[in-house]
Amino acid sequence: MESVQATKQRFGIIGNDPGLNRAIEKAIQVSPTDISVLITGESGVGKESVPKIIHSLSHRKHGKFIAVNCGAIPEGTIDSELFGHEKGAFTGATSTRSGYFEESDGGTIFLDEVGELPLTTQVRLLRVLENGEFIKVGSSKVQKTNVRIVAATNVQMFEAIKKNKFREDLYYRLSTVEIGLPPLRERKGDIHLLFRKFASDFASKYKMPTIRLTEESVFLLEKYHWNGNIRQLRNVAEQISVLEESRSITATTLRSYLPNMGGNLPAVVNTKEQESDFKNEREILYKVLFDMKSDLSDLKKLTLELMKNGDVSDVQKDNEHLINKIYGESPHEAILTNSEFQKPQFTPTPETNKEEYLQIEASAYPEETPEANAKDDKYHFAEEIEEEETLSLHDKELELIKKSLERHKNKRKAAAEELGISERTLYRKIKQFDL
Repeated sequence: MESVQATKQRFGIIGNDPGLNRAIEKAIQVSPTDISVLITGESGVGKESVPKIIHSLSHRKHGKFIAVNCGAIPEGTIDSELFGHEKGAFTGATSTRSGYFEESDGGTIFLDEVGELPLTTQVRLLRVLENGEFIKVGSSKVQKTNVRIVAATNVQMFEAIKKNKFREDLYYRLSTVEIGLPPLRERKGDIHLLFRKFASDFASKYKMPTIRLTEESVFLLEKYHWNGNIRQLRNVAEQISVLEESRSITATTLRSYLPNMGGNLPAVVNTKEQESDFKNEREILYKVLFDMKSDLSDLKKLTLELMKNGDVSDVQKDNEHLINKIYGESPHEAILTNSEFQKPQFTPTPETNKEEYLQIEASAYPEETPEANAKDDKYHFAEEIEEEETLSLHDKELELIKKSLERHKNKRKAAAEELGISERTLYRKIKQFDL
């Protein structure tokens, strides 16, 4: 059995990547048999080299080797191309024609891009794999063929099967042995070797000195993603060989030949981390709002107690934390403005302490009974601070009707005019609210 290194030299395969060596080793091992092989890998990784290795090392090496690009043949003619047709089978069929399976009898047929085959053609191919039989287009005669099938695809076969674009039974018939070729970005140690080989070939082809890469250029070459794999690397080497006058290629020069390397590449964003940060900030904001609401409620209670009792000693002890928050740690840090209560304005000095301030604030009000406070419109609203103001339209409407009727001594016509509604509407409201 031929060694991996000898096979690579024979077929001009460059690279020492373990994945590449394993693929070549599997091709050598499967060559003496007649089982079907499926080669998988991205476009441009060199899948076409493996069928040549399999055919040349098999007992069919003296037979024909035919490579067919299934993706390049129109759907309407692919059956005719693969299996042949009879004269008059369709418009333009002026003579009988042999297909690729008939021509490659005794040899090997390589079906490249097999994932692009139409479903009707897949049924025909499945029959060839199962018993070696096929029927020409426009014929009813069954023909036999002794051909080995090696297929290749860059399609994710299981995804194609889920989408009903490829038959599952055909996949398992084709992939008796599956050989996967790694993409170029996973063969970083081979990238520079391949570039040097291509540069040398193009220097001989165009009769010019070979281009050389600086250390920075080699680093950039290996860092690049290479979506087009070996095919893209070959094209870049050819462009630079032809277009650049200088034979020493810097990283700046190389970057101009690599797509998406000139500008800023899209950054990977950790969306989970962003969502977590946003959630934490939102929770902090909610906490601040709830604390403010609580402080306002405490302030309302403190104000009401001060206005009712006038004695600040007990209030001060019970609400020391709130007073500190309002006034600060030093007595002159903040001032409670009381213009709404029409209290005497007082500006504390640095020598004023909180006890003096609270006494002055309390002395602004004479001792009053709750009944007196209730009669005084200026302070009556303070007793209602504790009650949450209702926003119900029903309650507001009922309250206005009651007040209007009381003001006009239950005269509906006058009350209706004041409310801006008809007397009939007012009457209906009185019945509705059972007034």
